[in-house]
Amino acid sequence: QVHLVESGGGLVQPGGSLRLSCTVSGRILDLSVMGWYRQAPGKQREMVARLTVGETTRYLDSVQGRFTIYRDNEKNILYLQMNMLKPEDTAVYYCAADPNGTHRWNAWGRGTQVTVSS
Repeated sequence: QVHLVESGGGLVQPGGSLRLSCTVSGRILDLSVMGWYRQAPGKQREMVARLTVGETTRYLDSVQGRFTIYRDNEKNILYLQMNMLKPEDTAVYYCAADPNGTHRWNAWGRGTQVTVSS
């Protein structure tokens, strides 16, 4: 069972940047797909970005061009670089894994709060 631990959330002003980290307990390249999800109060959880072992990425339309998902294979860490943050980006951000690439996101972190406010 892979364990995921997020860090890097916090309070930032609109237009600012944050980088989220997700530390993986095992070898990150053993996980076919990894991603970042978020859930704002009163809203459904949505996928923000995903990254396959083959380096294919996919982004939520509203974050395209502002967020970047990438990983450090040696440190087994997944990152989400978030730039030009907007108040509507406020949410709890979760790291998740689909280990076999079967659309079964069965490994989740506990989440980290991101608040964008002036």
